Amino acid sequence: MAYNQESSVETSIIKFKDQDFTTLRDHCLSVGQTFKDETFPAADSSIGQKLLQEKRLSNVIWKRPQDLPGGPPHFILDGISRFDIQQGGAADCWFLAALGSLTQNPQHRQKILRVQSFSHQYAGIFRFRFWQCGQWVEVVIDDRLPVQGDKCLFVRPRHKNQEFWPCLLEKAYAKLLGSYSDLHYGFLEDALVDLTGGVITNIHLHSSPVDLVKAVKTAIKAGSLITCATPSESTDTAQAMENGLVSLHAYTVTGAEQIQYRRGWEEIISLWNPWGWGETEWRGRWSDGSQEWEETRDPRKSQLHKKQEDGEFWMSCQDFQQKFVSMFICSQIPITLDHGNTLHEGWSQIMFRKQVILGNTTGGLRNDAQFNFSVQEPMEGTNVVICITIAITPPNLKAEDEKLPLNFQVIPAGSQRFQEKFPPVFSSPFGNVVQSSNNKFRRNFTVTYHLSPGNYVVVAQTRRKSVEFLLRIFLKMPDNDRHLSHHFNLRMEGSPSEHGSQQSVFNRYAQQRLDIDATQLHSLLNQELLTGPPGDMFSLDECRSLVALMELKVDGRLDQEEFARLWKRLVHCQHVFQKVQTSPGVLLSSDLWKAIENTETFRNLSKDGKGLYLTEMEWMNLVMYN
Repeated sequence: MAYNQESSVETSIIKFKDQDFTTLRDHCLSVGQTFKDETFPAADSSIGQKLLQEKRLSNVIWKRPQDLPGGPPHFILDGISRFDIQQGGAADCWFLAALGSLTQNPQHRQKILRVQSFSHQYAGIFRFRFWQCGQWVEVVIDDRLPVQGDKCLFVRPRHKNQEFWPCLLEKAYAKLLGSYSDLHYGFLEDALVDLTGGVITNIHLHSSPVDLVKAVKTAIKAGSLITCATPSESTDTAQAMENGLVSLHAYTVTGAEQIQYRRGWEEIISLWNPWGWGETEWRGRWSDGSQEWEETRDPRKSQLHKKQEDGEFWMSCQDFQQKFVSMFICSQIPITLDHGNTLHEGWSQIMFRKQVILGNTTGGLRNDAQFNFSVQEPMEGTNVVICITIAITPPNLKAEDEKLPLNFQVIPAGSQRFQEKFPPVFSSPFGNVVQSSNNKFRRNFTVTYHLSPGNYVVVAQTRRKSVEFLLRIFLKMPDNDRHLSHHFNLRMEGSPSEHGSQQSVFNRYAQQRLDIDATQLHSLLNQELLTGPPGDMFSLDECRSLVALMELKVDGRLDQEEFARLWKRLVHCQHVFQKVQTSPGVLLSSDLWKAIENTETFRNLSKDGKGLYLTEMEWMNLVMYN
């Protein structure tokens, strides 16, 4: 779906550390200074003690790109490509592999990268966006980079290519997580979700009988990001092996094909190593310069086989499944591989944002959050996907990192089967690829289910003092209901009436005023009630109409009393929706009469409970704001 991203989502962007890019840039330009970010200073604290000690870093200085040798810097030069990325001293291949896949998807990458420059309105300040628990967060940084001997310490520009978008993006992600040390080993699932807000499909390569070529092609067609990882060897650090692969390492999956070979066909897969140019590549079958490429007579040979030292290579799917442990696909909707890797696009989504549960002070688990959903019809294969995203832990709570922060389980409604132990998803060995021994935990968990029709509960617990998280429940829709809602999203924070008062909601968006305008209402409604593709959100024009409908002073704003009346009606409409829906997340036309019958407006306007009888003025008011 094509849309103007700036106008549709700009008002819902969260400013990280309350830093506004435009305000800071314009101030620097007005006083003729380059920006210095005091919230992420050019100091050892931004690198972090783990990297400083492990890499024995000393004599680190911070320089802006124009102060480095090699010529004038560029933000983007000749387009964006995975070949612009070259991993540096941090073990953040888990992030760079996801980023390499992002470069192949213009729709996703334009949300992360903004139009920026080292010449036009340059003030030493840059911004990037990441998805965090249901919202896009904009992170502002200065362009001072840690260097040793005029060489970037972490991600660095490719040789003779002064292109700095990867270096600056890596710095912004380090700031979001806390420091460069927080990039040092991590989980592919976290990077993929942070870059897209998508849903993870994890294919266990040693056990899943998946048609890899079809799976990769299906995922690419859906605009997905695809990465994979090798298992660890004898140590907990990445090491180059004799076959050219790197242990405990993440790669980008860039394609898959069936190619003519001898008297038949062979399936091959293309991967890219974030170590970049001139570094380790696969040396086995179908590698650059291998005998297989000499023998094939496939007419696509010259198109597929480049034979360059660029970190990208082909290998057979058979070798891939033996040498790698997992492949991760990140899509905007779940991709299930139950029936020939077909993409089932009919999913409804229920979203519970900003959920906070409290732990037991004695250290044990405590039931603190239960979320209900229903499966309406029997279906084959996976029909429910549960996604939990845990908010980034503030630095002062990182002493608790050795404890898994959240435990959840899906049980039938009314069942007492919940056990005080972690379900298998938390102890799966596949969850530990690209993880170091520093006891980091994943922030994103996705579990698939095949559930019979009935009512179910997601039960969440924690051992921490408190945990904030996002819960998304995807429910597969029958084929005949797909046209009703392609991406319906109902976001609930317990429900508007339960998550604090309307007064607290109003105060968060009024920004110290006593009223709000249509733009503030637009942001409020889309963040507190509904979310989804732009077509499924409140438009600014609709919010202007709501203001005009509810205001009494005719000044284009809603005061606290006027907003309270609007909020009451919205809460009522949501309760009506929840009461009458027969298909989860979807209001069917057959349910519409029930909603009309229960709405306050109908009862108020109807004289006999059977119809509406309007005066000319009432009709004019109704159609003007509809």
